[in-house]
Amino acid sequence: MLKNLSEIFGPSGNEDQIRDFIIDQVKNDVDLLKVDKMGNVIAFKKGTGSNRKKILIGAHMDEVGFIIRSIEENGMLKFLPVGSIDKRVVLGKRVIIGKEKINGIISYKPIHLQRKDYKEIPEIESLLIDIGATDKKDAEKYVSVGDYAVFDTQFEKNGNIIKGKAFDDRLGCYAVMDILKERYYNDVYGLFFVQEEVGLRGSKVAAYSVEPEYAIVLEGTSAADMPHKKDEPDFPKMGDGVVITIADNSLFVDKNLLKMSIEMATEKKIKYQFKQPMIGGTDGGQIHKSKGGVKTIVFAVPSRYIHSPVSFADIKDLNCMIDLTKILLNKIK
Repeated sequence: MLKNLSEIFGPSGNEDQIRDFIIDQVKNDVDLLKVDKMGNVIAFKKGTGSNRKKILIGAHMDEVGFIIRSIEENGMLKFLPVGSIDKRVVLGKRVIIGKEKINGIISYKPIHLQRKDYKEIPEIESLLIDIGATDKKDAEKYVSVGDYAVFDTQFEKNGNIIKGKAFDDRLGCYAVMDILKERYYNDVYGLFFVQEEVGLRGSKVAAYSVEPEYAIVLEGTSAADMPHKKDEPDFPKMGDGVVITIADNSLFVDKNLLKMSIEMATEKKIKYQFKQPMIGGTDGGQIHKSKGGVKTIVFAVPSRYIHSPVSFADIKDLNCMIDLTKILLNKIK
């Protein structure tokens, strides 16, 4: 399942393939399933309690990628990023383009042809994708302006460590899919959002439609356990458990949900850690402001090198996130 979720093509604005896969996997586990006008998947599972609350659990389906903006006379493709991608990680990387999964490489001059520009990092707008076409007419047989591209990365597993692309946020999608297999005290809405990477767009629409009382956003977040300066934070770390957000650039989490999460994790011996405060943002930033407001918290799996061609994560952290979410779905009353 994780392999499929990681490798499926699904950049922001082109989530069709990942959406179809998720629908096929969850349709027999839920009581109601629909797709809204934005393309968000909304799955409902009725609770068993007498005083049920309406709780949203959500993850975004989209991944960072690229969009083809023009085809040059020599057959090369100009492109732009879709989502936030560091220009330093794209040089020479393999990509797949469009529904036909055309292979390409983000081209740059080999080192023995470089002079003064060796130490300069080119802007993404100046780079080209090479698909091996002889000229524009040849390239147009395979690729069109407006086609999307993503990094070409194969999923691998070594013990508890997994490697792949799109862990932000296919790990969250996996968690929501797993959680929906069970029934809880409260009514649960499992949502799979579109277009998070380009401005938290899908969650704004979906949350307004569902009108939840509580929300638990499940994410992949940056791990900091890599070489760094002494005065830089080294958390969160892979293997240290689910990451709990206190505050980021888009959200101050609900204090009661935060307190309850820490208490439950401690009681059930679920490993947890905290995200660096005021860093990044998630769909929780839109959800908590929806209509009259939603009590919201964010859990995440720490992953090295997100928004790059390859990420690493620890399955134990993913399981911690799933376990804590399941407990909260029964605990909130």
